Amino acid sequence: MNTQIFAPRRLVAVLIAAGFLTSADIGAIAFAHAETATPMATAQAASLTSNLPDFSALTDRYGPAVVNISITGVRKTSNERLGNRQMLPPGMDPNDPLYQFFRQFQGPGAGEQQEREMPTHAMGSGFIISPNGIILTNAHVVDHASEVTVKLTDRREFRAKVLGSDPKTDVAVLKIDAKNLPTVTLGNTRDLKVGAWVLAIGSPFGFENSVTVGVVSAKGRSLPNDGFVPFLQTDVAVNPGNSGGPLFNTRGEVIGINSQIFSETGGYQGLSFAIPIDLAVRVKDQIVATGKASHARLGVTIQDVNQTLADSFKLDKPEGALISSINLGSPADKAGLQPGDIVRKVDGQPIESSGDLSVRVGQATPGEKVTLGIWRQGKSKELTVTLGNTNDTALTMASADNNTSQGQLGLALRPLQPQEKKTSGIKDGLLIEDTAGPAAKAGVQPGDVLLAINGTPVKSIEQVREMITKMKKSVALLIQRGDSQIFVPVHIG
Repeated sequence: MNTQIFAPRRLVAVLIAAGFLTSADIGAIAFAHAETATPMATAQAASLTSNLPDFSALTDRYGPAVVNISITGVRKTSNERLGNRQMLPPGMDPNDPLYQFFRQFQGPGAGEQQEREMPTHAMGSGFIISPNGIILTNAHVVDHASEVTVKLTDRREFRAKVLGSDPKTDVAVLKIDAKNLPTVTLGNTRDLKVGAWVLAIGSPFGFENSVTVGVVSAKGRSLPNDGFVPFLQTDVAVNPGNSGGPLFNTRGEVIGINSQIFSETGGYQGLSFAIPIDLAVRVKDQIVATGKASHARLGVTIQDVNQTLADSFKLDKPEGALISSINLGSPADKAGLQPGDIVRKVDGQPIESSGDLSVRVGQATPGEKVTLGIWRQGKSKELTVTLGNTNDTALTMASADNNTSQGQLGLALRPLQPQEKKTSGIKDGLLIEDTAGPAAKAGVQPGDVLLAINGTPVKSIEQVREMITKMKKSVALLIQRGDSQIFVPVHIG
């Protein structure tokens, strides 16, 4: 016979289902349970409750400084003029003689591709940082806006002016004509710890001044196509409309601007990301002073260092930012950086991933000098770089298929013909005519040009054979595909 042990609440549920207890009995049991609770259990429950944060005072004080932002604008769409397709009877062949009969009623230009303007409407959040009406929000909230309206919690509405917007960091600064406004207190992220409680206020789906709570999940997250921002990751519920709203710590200080979510549905799925307030304030100061924000430029393409690449370059562990190409005439080129260099430090601060270098460069000031600690040909080296100013692109990211397998390298090579060198602009390298085995599985393709192995430029097939015989575990092949260069790690056994 199986014996089941029921917790008190489960036992009550079973007795109710069986008809043995009435509602009056339930009240008596609850009273008896409270009377018989031990002092220790009561103290533990009180202690647990007292340790939970109460955000009500914070919300009362700073909620009025959080605003709802609505924008109207227009976007241009290219479409075929209406009428021709609408009036053409279903199933009619355009070559049918009747086609011209129906077309004559459409007027000139029927069926042509034309641009037309479509009205757009969007909503977001923001927060007031000065009593005279300076507001921080996301750049994507006010993108392409022709009119921006800010609504306060007291229902007042103001037409806002966009002082400036920085798409690279997704920060925008607005100004409304008002005085003595409620403001938030700005904090910093230096002392913010993973696991700390945080609170967001915003207008998800238009529900103004909604409050959601969670914890900091991680710091310094690098997201695809966002190389300038070391995001704060949280599990605070953030949805469309929360963008641009503040993220508070338990002291009531704003430590971030809610900006993005990771979602497969378009709604919250447990991953939200905020722009650190330290970065946002730096961008704000530039916009208020000059109307725009500027970012430093290094002029390289970089990629992460995985274990296979670390083995190939004789690194003790997979860390740093591997430089796969250098832009001609860029600050990196002038400083003497080379493809195959691995940046491990910037001004003494460690670079653990390629995203760390992107953030460090993006937050620097154009013209600033930085010291790069690099790994080149198995040795540490330092170079000083004077950073440039970015326009449309700065430091770009590369990616590689990291699939590898054991065996021979698997490359069929031949020297580049003079005409191929002239057309491609490549001085030295070997054309990859065919791939097999590890090279093919690692993502190397016929038509790629092999430029270097482990950072050493290749000039002949004999040189490649000699180098491969000395490699015991893996190699890093620098290949050019079209206009892009990337290191591909290949495990050779």
